[in-house]
Amino acid sequence: MTDAVRERYDRFAREEAPGRSAVYAEWAAGVAADAEMQTVLSGIPEQHRQPPLVFAVTRLLGAPVAGYAEWRDFVLAHAGEVVSECARRTVQANEPLRLGALLPALSAVDGPIALLELGAAAGLCLFPDRYSYRLLGEDGIERARLDPASGPSSAVLTSVVRGALPPLRMPEVVWRAGIDLSPIDVRDAVDRAWLETLVWPGEDERAERIAAAADIVAADPPLLIAGDAAQRLGELVASAPRQATLVITTPGVLVYLPREARQALISGIRSSGARWVTIDPVRLHEGWSAADGAFAVGLDGDQVAEADPLGRWWEWRAGVGPDRA
Repeated sequence: MTDAVRERYDRFAREEAPGRSAVYAEWAAGVAADAEMQTVLSGIPEQHRQPPLVFAVTRLLGAPVAGYAEWRDFVLAHAGEVVSECARRTVQANEPLRLGALLPALSAVDGPIALLELGAAAGLCLFPDRYSYRLLGEDGIERARLDPASGPSSAVLTSVVRGALPPLRMPEVVWRAGIDLSPIDVRDAVDRAWLETLVWPGEDERAERIAAAADIVAADPPLLIAGDAAQRLGELVASAPRQATLVITTPGVLVYLPREARQALISGIRSSGARWVTIDPVRLHEGWSAADGAFAVGLDGDQVAEADPLGRWWEWRAGVGPDRA
């Protein structure tokens, strides 16, 4: 079991953390070379042992954002609490910037829209109509901008667009709801602290963006219900307004589900009659493709774009058919 921990943290240190967080890269590399730490972390259930979750939990419990030696001392001193807290937590990377990559897919859906997000966390991705979008070329020059009808938003989502720009429009959302195993209430100080701790050290711009989005959500909270998405999907589908086009989104959540549970959820989405927008690793969908490390955006099960996992860049792929009746 400790070998699995070592391999997981070594891979994270080499492939995922570089370029995003020097602190997390150092911590992961340290764990990969530390048999005592590997033994401690092997006590965490496998589905709750991923480095970003473990690191966020330790910071929430008071671990210093410092070098590996100081972080290690904290974890060993609080090992039981770390293991217990990790076992009840899940990764809730509620990144509103993903909406930048989802915007062209949402633009292809006739509104008004009833928006239902699975794995919603705090619901930050339920407000595509309340944020401003700035779309840049690879040269850094602005290619397009969209603002809410009320004017520029305090939360600005900036993405680099590679290739041609597809038609874009601000979604008209008239109803919004989400399901999560443990919804985050951004009006609650403890929940807000957890949301902020999930941001990796060094991602200052991301922290500011999430804080601005959280303020928008706190001012007009969506309907968020706790539970398993596959089990509770039907009741929310039934409660969505019939005069609106129901759009179900799964931004980044499917990768955390075991294969059987993922397939059951996808089956439920397909049978709901809703439009489906997602951003996932391509390995989750047959026939999808992307460069190493990139995700793909899907509309109704078909890949329509290649994108950065957090929405920092995207590239549209032609071939989206007309809206379904």
